Amino acid sequence: MDLRQLEYFLAVVDCGGVTRAAERLRVAQPSLSQAVRKLEKDLDTELFHRVGRGLVLSPAGEALVGPARSILRDVKAAEDAVRDVAAMRGGRIDIASLSDLSSDPLSVWVAKFRRLYPGVRFHIEERDETADVVALVKSGACELGILSLPLPTEDVEGDALIDQRLVLVCPPGTDAQWPECVPIEQLSRVPFVMGERGTATRDFIERSLRENGVEPDVAVEVRQRGAVLPIVLAGGGVSIVPLRTGLDALLRGGVVRELSPKLTRQMGVIRRPGRTTPAAIEFLACARASFEEFARTVAVRMSEGMSLIEAAKLARAESDDVMRVETLRGGTMTHRKLQ
Repeated sequence: MDLRQLEYFLAVVDCGGVTRAAERLRVAQPSLSQAVRKLEKDLDTELFHRVGRGLVLSPAGEALVGPARSILRDVKAAEDAVRDVAAMRGGRIDIASLSDLSSDPLSVWVAKFRRLYPGVRFHIEERDETADVVALVKSGACELGILSLPLPTEDVEGDALIDQRLVLVCPPGTDAQWPECVPIEQLSRVPFVMGERGTATRDFIERSLRENGVEPDVAVEVRQRGAVLPIVLAGGGVSIVPLRTGLDALLRGGVVRELSPKLTRQMGVIRRPGRTTPAAIEFLACARASFEEFARTVAVRMSEGMSLIEAAKLARAESDDVMRVETLRGGTMTHRKLQ
């Protein structure tokens, strides 16, 4: 029994005969009759009683009508779901990420992608260890893994995504203590607020400080990475954070400074070898485009004489304005459709 046979069977039932069913399906009448007979043979029972030149449903045929309709509806629903995913009208992207990368930049990318494709859902798994992110991708539980470089190479494919700039964040009211660009060696004996030991960001920052001759003085260590910024803003110490997070601190009165030499962390994505879903491919393309647009705007503003922080602040404001306009347009379009 195959789907075509069920489709032909129901056409005969709905049209009341083979002739009209063949006309509706635009197939040759002998082909349709042969398909119905083949279905009866496969089921080892008569589905129609042949009365003269007409057909009358047998009890077995009557029993098949409901299940046949259900099967064809389910198949159509499955086909529609696949088409929706391919057209970004549906589907889900499962992502595993290091915990300290999920808030920035992953959360920004997901939000922007959802504005473009509101039918696509996300499931994000956070892990503290690189090995745990890799395990989720290898097992197929997650399609993509977001990590800092170097990327693992065994049984997974990886690509570099972005170079994330890090900046110094200091408590409000400390502007006079810090030059516009802070030499890293000046951070010796400065109290730091840091996330938990063993996380990718903590390890990178400590390694970078030591490479520049500074032994970090960790005055506050906190497991919840979201608590780092509030502690700094309350005067608990300084911290080194991604540029976008620094801009959040700036809006809340914090003092944000560039570092010299600059600190840049490379980030990448891993996936299992083989086919990547269209939604995941589009998500990665949008992520790169989002970062490149921001970086391009910052570079242009800096070429006009702005500092990194000033340029990034302006680029962030311009990006937020664009997003607000897009959101308003999307809301207007939705409202019109509902009307």
